[in-house]
Amino acid sequence: MLIIDNMKIVICGSMKLSKKMIDAKTKLEALGHELILPRHTEEYAAMNTSDHIHSESVKNKVNNDLIRGYYHKIADSDAILVINDTLNDIDGYIGGNAFLEMGFAFVLNKTIYLLNNIPALGYRDELEAMQPIVINNDYSKIK
Repeated sequence: MLIIDNMKIVICGSMKLSKKMIDAKTKLEALGHELILPRHTEEYAAMNTSDHIHSESVKNKVNNDLIRGYYHKIADSDAILVINDTLNDIDGYIGGNAFLEMGFAFVLNKTIYLLNNIPALGYRDELEAMQPIVINNDYSKIK
């Protein structure tokens, strides 16, 4: 029987939570996992939050083929971790890109982890149907 000591995990979520993404990467690497962050996460973490709107524009996503590029990273991984925290006054916020990335992971039979509970959003049923594992900020639950 093959035992995997570590996993290749793609981190997903709003770039407004880029500092939390970096924190998750550091903690999971300490546990022996390989992590993939969205492009330019460190730069987003250094920005003012008002700058994020411009950086996540449609033009940026199209010109850099960001959606398709992240699909391929998810396809080449073992799991995804969605950094869903309070954002836009919603506890556990999961936005459009993260929802799409969860859908990719689900269809590709990848394990889906959520940092926090499933949010109360109009697409909660779809989120629950993907059967994510909620770790409630306990990174040791990722195995």
